[in-house]
Amino acid sequence: MNSNDPNYSPLRDVAQNPEATARYLADVQRVLLDIGKNLETLAHETRVHLRDTHVEGDRWYHARLRALPVEKALGNVLKNLNNLTAGLEKSAYKRRAHDEAVVNTAKGRKEKEIERQRKKNPPTLQAAPNPPQQGAQNKNYGYGGPTSIYDLGRESA
Repeated sequence: MNSNDPNYSPLRDVAQNPEATARYLADVQRVLLDIGKNLETLAHETRVHLRDTHVEGDRWYHARLRALPVEKALGNVLKNLNNLTAGLEKSAYKRRAHDEAVVNTAKGRKEKEIERQRKKNPPTLQAAPNPPQQGAQNKNYGYGGPTSIYDLGRESA
């Protein structure tokens, strides 16, 4: 692609390739995890500072109560960041699964078409052999013979 093209987008090439998408999302995830480490440190240091900030006339729990909204806000940021990194990883897997599904769909359609053709044109069946004549005695019963000793009649006696 040409960078002078007004419709050029550098992420278009990344979006078209699942491996490139996975690499890009992994890079973004690494950056976010680094930011997450810094935010965890900031949250811890903020917690320590705010809980140590006492005003004259405070009881022992007043500083903690004043610090809770700030701690909760930073905790929500960290939770959202963790959800974001998990979502990036999940989307990379979904992108790869999409390409595999596209390949499998083409194969599945070919197999279904072959199956439809086979059902439309079933193979011709061989004609059954002619049954033996009534008057002729056939001692080789095979599969068509009597099914129990009581069906044998006088022939076995």
